[in-house]
Amino acid sequence: MSTFVLMAGGTGGHLFPAMALAQELRRRGHDIQLMTDHRVAAYGDKFPASQTHIVPSATPSVRNPVKFVLAGFKILWGTGIALGKLGKIRPAAVVGFGGYPVFPPFLAARLLGIPGMLHEQNAVMGRANRALARFANRIALSFPNTQRVQAFADKSVLTGNPLRDRAIAASGTPYPPLTADGPIRITVTGGSQGARVFSDVMPAAIAALPESIRQRLRLAQQCRPEDLDRVAEAYRAAKVNVELQAFFTDLPERMASSHLVIARSGASTIAELTVLGRPAILVPLPGALDADQKNNALIMERAGAGWIMEQATLTPQSLGTRLTSLLSDLAALPNAAEAAKSLGQPDAVVKLADVVERLAQKGTTS
Repeated sequence: MSTFVLMAGGTGGHLFPAMALAQELRRRGHDIQLMTDHRVAAYGDKFPASQTHIVPSATPSVRNPVKFVLAGFKILWGTGIALGKLGKIRPAAVVGFGGYPVFPPFLAARLLGIPGMLHEQNAVMGRANRALARFANRIALSFPNTQRVQAFADKSVLTGNPLRDRAIAASGTPYPPLTADGPIRITVTGGSQGARVFSDVMPAAIAALPESIRQRLRLAQQCRPEDLDRVAEAYRAAKVNVELQAFFTDLPERMASSHLVIARSGASTIAELTVLGRPAILVPLPGALDADQKNNALIMERAGAGWIMEQATLTPQSLGTRLTSLLSDLAALPNAAEAAKSLGQPDAVVKLADVVERLAQKGTTS
């Protein structure tokens, strides 16, 4: 049995693939420990690690010199703390899943000579991973032709984005029959942080649908807690069958039972949609410097598995028109579901775990 330390920013997009790898490595008899930041409290109790270590970190801001310097000191502080923890744990290897909270512990592992691998979930390599790539022994990619990784092609390997056990289990669910008069199931999710745009736009878009479609809808929508009451009232006025929650713990199963998903296009969402084989209207998070979500969504759109709608031009009218078109064509969604399934990589976690074990073995013989 070996000990591995997984490192991830404390949001779902980074933690969920790390969780998937932890589950697979534990099945293989290894001990797993997690290094992350304070945000892990939202769902870290479900992470399959024998210990969770909170390591101080910060995101540098090049626009504010004072904050940049303060962030540098905090990263140095976190690196010192991680050096002490890793020196006691002595893992066979470490794996970083992105986000600046990975920076201090991954750098500490390098200083201690511990083999390290980075996993990039997105179609564009993130800034934190780009900063750490020179220190990594291996870089695992989720997409072929990942942007901004060319300089590190010699140590990169395509594994796919690993999914949690429950997502893999749900992937065997057939696409539900879509008939002219049967129920239409739609799941709306804004990722682990929620997305206010869906609370603002969805109710009016649904209310504007033809009654013949609206009365058949079975809608499940994630809302931020502060938006739940107003969204519920809007749907109540439109007489729509809807279930609202601040966070769906069973999201893979809900998506698997859906005819259509409306979502952000974070890497984990794209990975789950493609393994499940579910079509989606994708609204990339705007304002990202690397446009990572836009590039993720483009992979589905180019394959005919989804439709991108930019948040800047998203209105109840535009969304309602798109929904009316898709839901009036009995072939459109099933065809897109097949296209999504063709992109899925259900064995990504096995491939990733194999690379990690080989890295650890090489470390013990070097």
